[in-house]
Amino acid sequence: MIFNRIKTVILLGALTGLLLFLGNLIGGTSGIQFALIFSLAMNGIAYFFSDKIVLRIYGAKPLDPQQYDWVYSMVEDLARTMRIPMPKLWLIQTPMANAFATGRNPAHASVAVTTGILKILDKDELRGVLAHELSHVKNRDILVSSVAAVLASAIGYLAYWMRNMAFWGSMSGDRKRGGNSVLFMFLVGLLMPLAATLIQLAISRSREYLADETGADCCQDPLALASALEKLQNHIPDAHLDSNETQKASTAHMFIVNPFLGSGFLNLFSTHPPMKARIQRLRDLYAKKFRNY
Repeated sequence: MIFNRIKTVILLGALTGLLLFLGNLIGGTSGIQFALIFSLAMNGIAYFFSDKIVLRIYGAKPLDPQQYDWVYSMVEDLARTMRIPMPKLWLIQTPMANAFATGRNPAHASVAVTTGILKILDKDELRGVLAHELSHVKNRDILVSSVAAVLASAIGYLAYWMRNMAFWGSMSGDRKRGGNSVLFMFLVGLLMPLAATLIQLAISRSREYLADETGADCCQDPLALASALEKLQNHIPDAHLDSNETQKASTAHMFIVNPFLGSGFLNLFSTHPPMKARIQRLRDLYAKKFRNY
């Protein structure tokens, strides 16, 4: 758990380093400030309103407290254990078996489950999933991902300016600066956004590991969460999101399992760690901390 927290700090530091490097190449401190202000404005909207936006995208309805009183009891117990406020609970009508948490802080949190997940998981497995989602709330992962998004976006804007500078520099006919500097600027402007994206995705994966560990500790049952993840992963081919739905694709990182099919090279750009690795870590955690209980 400590390792994943340290890893997040290091990765955020790497994003900051890329931003400082690009800003100094383009316009020094003023370049960095402008990119950060613009990114803060754009991502600030997402930070404060992402919960309402994503719930509306999926047509989520408040979870019926009478029909699903047992779910409310689970969440109340887990929230009490984690010492966070009771979140709002939502239901999404879809055969896709999944769940996600959203909200800018524990006081404004929501947890959504699908009808699909309620059908295929038993109560212990669902409790493990809910503990994972509440861990995202407790660990303030929406804030962490928002900071990463601001830094990555700022890097993207600066890189765009650098590519334009390289293009117009090559068209100006000014040979005194030399072609090497123009080529260097173009390559930096091309590669930095890719590097920033990979770091941002690595942050997302590290937070998933952390939520797995925190959730398993809270529910005291790593094997139930491992079993749930295995079932959810195996269910994806039967019910998953269409990758052509661009609006929904931007929400993939929020779910407990990636709702899109993907393999091979594409996993490098996945918002989630490999499922086998997540399950093995949970089994190792059980062997280390819970086997003798």
